[in-house]
Amino acid sequence: MNPAVTSISAFFPCYNDEATISSMVDLALVTIDRVGAQGEVIVIDDGSSDGSAQVLAGLAAERPRLRVVTHERNRGYGGALRSGFGAATNEWVFYTDGDAQFDPAELELLVAQAGPDVDVVQGYKIRRADNVVRRVIGRVYHRTVSVMFGLKIRDTDCDFRLIRRSLLERIELEHTSGVICVELVRKLQDAGARFVEVPVHHYPRLHGQSQFFRVAAVASTGRDLVGLWSALVIAPRRRR
Repeated sequence: MNPAVTSISAFFPCYNDEATISSMVDLALVTIDRVGAQGEVIVIDDGSSDGSAQVLAGLAAERPRLRVVTHERNRGYGGALRSGFGAATNEWVFYTDGDAQFDPAELELLVAQAGPDVDVVQGYKIRRADNVVRRVIGRVYHRTVSVMFGLKIRDTDCDFRLIRRSLLERIELEHTSGVICVELVRKLQDAGARFVEVPVHHYPRLHGQSQFFRVAAVASTGRDLVGLWSALVIAPRRRR
């Protein structure tokens, strides 16, 4: 047990993750118990059109520490994260995606690195388990946003994070798209958050399809990044 981590709210954005969300919830619950913390698991059902709602209803009936937040329509990845952060009640907040490309059991690795002088334990992928094209796009994306926003971590796009909730309460997230990850890291940095990084495994996606690697999604992400850069980097320089 790490005395610096007494309670954890773990949450998962879920969009058509019927095949994986049950195991993600159970692994998170087991891991919270294993690290000796009090805890809860929250799933944000972001307007799923598959059987996710039915699976979650069955789980919630049997697991009293599970809460389900349902979006009647899809609000986007950022919208799901904002709901998850808003629903979390415990000292530390952990999140990762509901599609099982990360292993919730590795939350234990993050907890081990938390301490009184740490605010964010940030995972980074040991090796990205995607095809060559996606790995190249991911590498280019990370390097681009790192330079644009002055990000100081090695894997901005790794959604496997343990964050002190008091730091989350000091920032306001606005985006509903995937650029919320850049917004989150930059605003945590600006709030003085102290980061430590931990290597974690990344697994192939066996069910469903990523919503990011589509022409319309990539174009939208580009527009959102420019707007975010203007708001977080250019505007503060002009005010100074």
